[in-house]
Amino acid sequence: MNTYYATGRRKTSIAKVWLRPGSGKVSVNDHTLDEYFQSKFQIQDILRPLTITNNLGSFDVTVSALGGGKSGQAGAMRLGIARALVTFNEELKSTLRTAGLVTRDPRMVERKKYGRKKARRRFQFSKR
Repeated sequence: MNTYYATGRRKTSIAKVWLRPGSGKVSVNDHTLDEYFQSKFQIQDILRPLTITNNLGSFDVTVSALGGGKSGQAGAMRLGIARALVTFNEELKSTLRTAGLVTRDPRMVERKKYGRKKARRRFQFSKR
């Protein structure tokens, strides 16, 4: 039985993804997808690589997600599933690339600077 592994990252989240031929079950940190994510939009976003490549019911997906929040973990899972599908079949890469699912999102939180309240926000200026 073949297992396809890939890692996805987004913001500060990391998702380790394993794809196994199966019935379409998705588990995240030993929970079902509906238990772990409350938002239907995030669930659709995670399953988008499988939907676009018509593999929605043909793989069991096991994910170990750590770090960050739910939104970052969902993006990391999406990238991990897309990369695992590419290891399964290299011909799917062009389909996933046109949908923008193979590219890692490079946006990170900007660090806080000294003399500022946040990264760019300054303290309130008082003229008098």
